[in-house]
Order: sequence, then structure tokens, then C-alpha cells
Amino acid sequence: MGLRWPAIPVGQPVRDYLLTLCVTAAVTYLLTGPVRKFAIAAGAMPEIRARDVHREPTPRLGGIAMFFGLCAGLLVADHLTNLNSVFELSNEPRALLSGAALIWLIGVLDDKFEIDALIKLGGQMIAAGVMVMQGLTILWLPIPGIGTVALTQWQGTLLTVALVVITINAVNFVDGLDGLAAGMVCIAAAAFFLYAYRIWYGFTIEAAAPATLFAVILMGMCLGFLPHNMHPARIFMGDSGSMLIGLVLAASAISITGQVDPDALKIFEGSTREATHAALPVFIPLLLPLTIIAIPVADLVLAIVRRTWNGQSPFAADRGHLHHRLLEIGHSHSRAVLIMYFWSALIAFGTLAYSVHSASMWIVLVIVALSAIGLVLLLLPRFTPRAPRWAEAFVPPRYRRRKVEPVAAAAAPSPSYGEEERVPVPAGVNGATALSALPELHDRRKAGTRG
Repeated sequence: MGLRWPAIPVGQPVRDYLLTLCVTAAVTYLLTGPVRKFAIAAGAMPEIRARDVHREPTPRLGGIAMFFGLCAGLLVADHLTNLNSVFELSNEPRALLSGAALIWLIGVLDDKFEIDALIKLGGQMIAAGVMVMQGLTILWLPIPGIGTVALTQWQGTLLTVALVVITINAVNFVDGLDGLAAGMVCIAAAAFFLYAYRIWYGFTIEAAAPATLFAVILMGMCLGFLPHNMHPARIFMGDSGSMLIGLVLAASAISITGQVDPDALKIFEGSTREATHAALPVFIPLLLPLTIIAIPVADLVLAIVRRTWNGQSPFAADRGHLHHRLLEIGHSHSRAVLIMYFWSALIAFGTLAYSVHSASMWIVLVIVALSAIGLVLLLLPRFTPRAPRWAEAFVPPRYRRRKVEPVAAAAAPSPSYGEEERVPVPAGVNGATALSALPELHDRRKAGTRG
């Protein structure tokens, strides 16, 4: 029987999370514009590379605005009645901020100076180690049929570092199209928030409180940056942004998976083993995250296999990512991003729905039907949907029906009153001769236009 969560309580906690979300999004959005000007002045606009899909040099360093949005969200939450207990009873927010600051500084340096991939990998491991030292680590794992398995300190540290590094690089690899990484991480954060919120306020398990806060702040960071990053993007988040949101996403997964003990659920399910089995559809995805961010992880694995097979370094950039393949088969930039959004949402929220009602076949049937729709969208790259005429005013121009207009005869534009018409003067002709020849040149141009 599936884990049936109680109804979400409505009241002050919802408003506090909504306020934190809005403040984080507003700070990120308002700072992105000045950060763009700073990136241009600092020269953080690399030349277009062979693997890039944009046509004009675009400034990076968007992660600066996202980091200050993270700081603003944590600061506001610390002063809210229903959220400040997270800071009083847990050290995880400070651990997150320490690791985020370190990975953000490494990303800023990479956006400006293009540091070596191995140095970035070492920085990611150090940032994960900093969070582990402050208590943000996996303490136990829920195993189906067995129950809770406690991990030793070294096992928990290695598993935590591995999860952080995998998630950061998965998000970094998928950041190849305008708005793609921010949108996919926002979808994953929404799934995290729904799950963690119900565990926290539904079962009153306080260990889920930090993950709930991290998820809502991550949503605000992505939503505040997306208006500037949608196609055509005015600024890129760069590694300073992609590694940052990847680390926050990993911190949410570590907090909810390694800190929430399934023993606390046995009062609802009857026993620890039944509670672990009931929570498995969500616990396992949050552990490795192979379903919540399945698309970035799959892209990461395929990239490593492809580059190794071709005798290249696993960190060497290329144009073989999933979003590049969507463009190659004929999808437009915007449609490729929307397709990736669709599959991410289907996997994330499908898993979430199945964890609530795992015994219901309707969930499986709906997931299968939506998967079929996704396959159809993949196989019709040149199909352009058209909105009904009554809805044309509410959709972008590319989805409106084109009106057939009569072809008018082309007429040469005449100079407006007071403007000087420039006539090319052959070499060797002085000014007086050119002035005397102006009437003749005008007659020839008019005759040519009429002809």
C-alpha cells in the first residue's frame, strides 16, 4: 500500500515559504541586470566556441545574482516565525551557505579565467567536504525489505561527496541552451518542496525542515534568473550559477534522504520495514537522484561514455549533449527547451505521484500516456502548433495563424524633406562637375526605378 500523506495544512507556514520564495526571486531578478553590466565591463564575455548554439557573445557571471538571492532567502527565513527554528535547531543552513560560497567563488573564477576542469572537480569535492564537516551528510539509508541501515562516518562522507559531485556536474552539463538548466532545476526543486513539505508539516518530522527551506529558496533563485535567461538570453548563469544550483539541489537531497529516519514513519505505517518500503519510490530517487534529475544524469553518463569511447577526456566539451541532438533533428531552440522541461516534469512529478499512491494503476497509465505524448513531440520536430483564433492575442506571434496579404509593387524609398540624398561620385570627378551632373543622375535613377 502506498504512503498516503495527510493533507497539507494551510496557514502561516505557507505564507512564510511564499514570502521567502518571492524575496529570493526578486533579489535575483533585480540584481541580474547590474550583474550583466558588470560582466560586460569585466570582460566575462568569451568568444563563441564550436559547441555553442548562440550567435553573439553573451556575458556570464549570472551566478553572482543567484548567490545573493540565496543569501537573501536565508536571511529572510531566519527572521520568520515558522522558519527560524531551522537555524536554531540545525546547522545545515550554515553548512549550505559555506559550501555554496566556496563553489560560487570557483565558478566566478572559471567564468572569467577558464580554470582547469580538474581544479573545478577538486573544488567541488572540497565544497562537499565543508558541508559534511558541518553536519550536512547522509547518516543512514532506507533499504527495502531490511529497514534503516546506519552508515559509518567514512561511508556517509564518501556517499555525500559523490552525490554532490554527480549533481553539480549533471546540472553543469545540461546548461547548454537558454533557460534549460534553470528551468529543469526549478522543476526538480518543486518536486523536492512538495515531498519535504508534506513530510515536515504532514508527519511533523522536524528533520525535513531544512530540505523544505532549501528547495523553496532554490525555486526562487531559478525563477528570478529565468526572465533574463530565456531565449534569446541576455546573460548566462555560467559555472558560477550552474554549479551553485547543482550544489543546493544536492544539499536538499542529502538533507531529506540522510536525515529523515524511516523509524519516524512507522507510527503511520505499522512498522519500520513497511514504512521504508512505502517511502522507497521517493527515498531512492532523492538518494541518487536518478529520477528527479534523470535527464541531466543521463546526459552526464552518455557524455562520459561518448568521450571515453572517442579517446577524449571525460571533461572535454563537445556538441553531443541531448539538447544538441534535439536541435540537429530539427527542433527549434525554444521547443528543445520545452521538450526537456516536459520530460523532467514527467519523471519528477510522476515519481512523486507514484510514491503517494503506488498501488493505483491510474498513476502508471497516466505516466505511460504522457510518455507517449512526449515521444510524439520528439518525432515531429517541424510541427508548429497553431492556437485558435480566439486565443491568438494571448500567445507569442509564432503560434498565430499567418495572414495572407496582397503583394504590393515595390517602390523605391524617397528621401524625406530636408534629407540629403547621397549620390556616388566617380573617382577623378571634382566637386563642381559632380554638382552639375546631379540633375542627370536623378533622371537616370527615376528612369531605372520606373523600368
